[in-house]
Amino acid sequence: MNTSEKSNPEPHGAASKAIFDGDISPRKREILEIAAQLFALKGYRGTSLRDIGAKAGVFGGSLYHHIKSKDALFLELHNAALGAAQVRIEEAVGAAEGAWQRLEAACATMLEIQLAPDSLTMPLMNDFREVPDEIRSALIARRDAFEDVFRSLVDDLPLPAEFDRSVYRNLLLSQLNSASDWFRPGRLEPAEIAAQIVGIFRHE
Repeated sequence: MNTSEKSNPEPHGAASKAIFDGDISPRKREILEIAAQLFALKGYRGTSLRDIGAKAGVFGGSLYHHIKSKDALFLELHNAALGAAQVRIEEAVGAAEGAWQRLEAACATMLEIQLAPDSLTMPLMNDFREVPDEIRSALIARRDAFEDVFRSLVDDLPLPAEFDRSVYRNLLLSQLNSASDWFRPGRLEPAEIAAQIVGIFRHE
């Protein structure tokens, strides 16, 4: 779905609250939540600091007291979304036993995050083409660090020696990242889709 086609940012409220933690003021948390909703709704290019300020009821210098720039704000939100996703995935992996079971747990959790109706992680991860070159490298570096979780999981798999694990991992991530393009609620749950994907990648 093109995020620009959504008509109301409010459904993202629960998801935006879930990605922020740490010691920040209630006012800044509110601004970050609103900014995350608007970026998910309108994309990087379609969202302005004026939009964020108007929605939050903060204008001029008062807004800059909480955020440095649009670029810094988007980077902060992107990193927060990935950080929250990584914590959830690592917790799920830690509760599973066996290499294939850990991989399936990671895939199921990633799909739960991405396919949630109020997901912010997917819009924030997929907006790289819109961002300026100077921050794209920082976004990619954080995404690569996030994908290290899957690199470690794939390295632990008992794969045939002729399999290139980098190719294997990238194909797996491509499947997970594209699921929102074809997923339709009501048929299979994320955990069931994850089991199907891992079964195929396991040749079962």
